[in-house]
Amino acid sequence: KEHTPVEAREFARIQFGSTTIYHFFFVPLSIGLAPLVAIFHTQYVRTGEERYRRLAKFWGKFFLIIFAMGIVTGIVQEFQFGMNWSNYSWFVGDIFGAPLALEALLAFFLESTFLGLWIFGWDRLPPKLHLATIWLVVIGTHLSAYFILAANSWMQSPVGFTIDPDTGQARLDDFVAVLTNPYLAGQFSHTIFAAWTTGAFVVLGVSAIYLLKKRDVEVFAPAARTAVTIALVTSIGVAFVGHDQAQHLTEAQPMKIASAEALWDTTTGAPLSLFAVGDVDNRENIVDIGIPNGLSLLATNTLDAEVEGMNDIQARYEEEFGPGNYIPPVIVTYWSFRIMVGAGMLMIALALYGLIASLRGRISNTFGFWNRTWLKVLPFAIALPFIANTSGWVLTEMGRQPWVAYGLLLTADGVSPAVSTWEVVLTLTGFTLVYG
Repeated sequence: KEHTPVEAREFARIQFGSTTIYHFFFVPLSIGLAPLVAIFHTQYVRTGEERYRRLAKFWGKFFLIIFAMGIVTGIVQEFQFGMNWSNYSWFVGDIFGAPLALEALLAFFLESTFLGLWIFGWDRLPPKLHLATIWLVVIGTHLSAYFILAANSWMQSPVGFTIDPDTGQARLDDFVAVLTNPYLAGQFSHTIFAAWTTGAFVVLGVSAIYLLKKRDVEVFAPAARTAVTIALVTSIGVAFVGHDQAQHLTEAQPMKIASAEALWDTTTGAPLSLFAVGDVDNRENIVDIGIPNGLSLLATNTLDAEVEGMNDIQARYEEEFGPGNYIPPVIVTYWSFRIMVGAGMLMIALALYGLIASLRGRISNTFGFWNRTWLKVLPFAIALPFIANTSGWVLTEMGRQPWVAYGLLLTADGVSPAVSTWEVVLTLTGFTLVYG
């Protein structure tokens, strides 16, 4: 293959990373808002109360804008596969293209068609038929997520393929295996729970603004009650599924788990790190404060299990794949994991207090000190799910490095040989300005 300048590769990575993070601001919000809009519409059809109609239409407008932003920023992602990462596309296009095609031809057309019917169907379609259109949008958004995550899960844990002996390309030989990838189950449920949490916190934060100003309280108090219930259930769900994912990753991607915990050496009864300062060059920690046996419990559900460290995994990978550095950027993975978990714990605490206030009939009470403080915090807490989503994806993708397809294709070998550094810098600058 032709030589690709290191600068071009690094800028291509920065471009894909920055546009992906921007795109992923909108994706979980659209997935999470869709069911809330459907719930408010269902309450309107069931009760006939005008406030639920107002809520459905109010949040429906938000959903429409976010949905459109997700589409246009997603198109930019797909362009990059062909332009900046052509070697990757050549290697896995036979596999990677299949779930992406299903997402576009099946899920996207389902959700966009019925979203159009829902938008223009008010007072034109029979009430229950109109309600069905928004629930079909919900199904479509979740199907879209499933197919996209099937593609990403293949990059994390390749299955259902053979390597063509003549061309060296990966060839799809079991599409069912791709759609039932063991990695996919945890990733999909984790992402969907996170998306519902995102939608719930946005609804909760905006509702809090109205409640603090005592505007449309009869409309936004029930919105807050619905959102806070969903927020608590799904934020706890994220934590439990994340625990299950950690156990799967211990087997499938042990380097990611070890780097997220800055665990350099294989340890029996490994501690869960709370704060560490490491010397990456010498592959050791200078300071490491942790919970005894915590990582072993997280990774295996037992206190005294052995957890493999980065040094041992590095040595094993050198034997298996040849010379090279197979350790991801430890500082990034270590702190992104802690930011994700910290934001998640704050969301659980805020949602738990809100549910207690809701059950006591005090969710719109602005006179009590704690209630008023809670309502004042909620608009700022809208940032929490976005922080958690972003740091979670940074951990997922950076923790896989140096692989673009785990164990099969190095990131350095996936980049386009014909795209120069200045071309990537120029387009990166353009995307940054337009997106900003």
